[in-house]
Parts: sequence; C-alpha cells; structure tokens
Amino acid sequence: MLNTYLRYVLVTTLLLAMITCGCQKAYYAAWEKLGKEKRHLLKDEVKEVHNEQEKAAQEFKDVLTRIKEIYGFTGGNLEKFYNKLHDDYEACEERADAVHKRIESVETISQDLFNEWDKEIKEITNENLKSKSIQTMKDAKKRYSRLHVTMTKASKKMNPVLKNLRDYVLYLKHNLNAQAVGTLKQEVGEIETEVESLITDISVSVKEAEDFLKKF
Repeated sequence: MLNTYLRYVLVTTLLLAMITCGCQKAYYAAWEKLGKEKRHLLKDEVKEVHNEQEKAAQEFKDVLTRIKEIYGFTGGNLEKFYNKLHDDYEACEERADAVHKRIESVETISQDLFNEWDKEIKEITNENLKSKSIQTMKDAKKRYSRLHVTMTKASKKMNPVLKNLRDYVLYLKHNLNAQAVGTLKQEVGEIETEVESLITDISVSVKEAEDFLKKF
C-alpha cells in the first residue's frame, strides 16, 4: 500500500513539474491516459489550493499567537523566543510559496480548459445542445471568476504580511534585549490587524473553493 501511494505521489509531482515548466501538452496527455480530463485536473488543483490555504491560515494564526506572547514577556530566554518566532515565520513563508504555486497551476489549467471548451462547442452541430453547452460554460466561468478573485486577493495579502513579519524577526535577531521587546510591543498592533485581515480573506477564499467544488 505504501509503495503504491509513494508511486502516486511521485507521478503526481512529476506531472505537476511538467505544467510548471511549460510542458502542458505532455502534462494533459499523460493525465488523459490515466483517465483524467482538464476539468478533473482543475478540481484537483482547486482542492490543493483549498488545503494549502487552510494550512496557511493556521500557520499565520500560530505566528500571531507567538507575537502576542511578547506582551507578557518580562524576562527569560529571549533567544529561545526568537528561534520559535523565526521558525513560525519560515513556516508561513514556505506555505505562502506553496499557495502561490498552486494558484498559478489553477490559472493555467482553467485557461486551457475554457479554451478547449470554447473550441469544442464550435464543433457541435446541434444548435440546442450548443446553446446549452454555451450557457453551462458561462456559468462555470462565473463561478471560477468568483473563486479566482478570492484566491488571488488572499494570496496577494500574504506578501505584505510576510514582509512585516520578517522585519520583526530581523529586528529581534539583532536586538535580543529588553529594549527590543519594548519596541516590538509598540509595533505589534499593526501586524495583528494585518494577520487577522489576511486570515479573514483566506477563510472567504476557502469557502468559495468549497462552493466551486460542489457546483463545478
């Protein structure tokens, strides 16, 4: 069972590498042989974005909790606190990168899917079926558009938050003393607001992804 699972993960990783390297035709052809069309691939990637964003929300919550600990910091091992904050920041950074890449994959597959769909509709000779297919595609595009707006909004908010978190981490790294703690206490309100706003946007995106997966 484990070997089968590992093979599946390896194949999936290699195929995903194809599309990120621009080898879309080979990527789609390989999946078609495994019984998956573009619509299946799009749903799979949306699921991955959904999962990565849920994990990102939790990791940003964790780093916010860590920062809030500085409120009650009156002494102790400041370097230990810094190391934990640094680890939390790196986890957020890696997760944000994973979200960005998954969204890029969704954008590529969706564009190719809708282009193919539009082309194939033109090949339908039955006008009634053609009309229904056009309407179905329009509805699908609207749902995807809503999803894309929420995904990218949450994704774009990650970078400014990470930038500010990095400022905190670097400042603390170079100033492991009580004065640094006092300075960060004065600055922490802004990052709290930013992280909480980001988490709210991620939640909206996650909900939109769930709705898309149910109706697409």
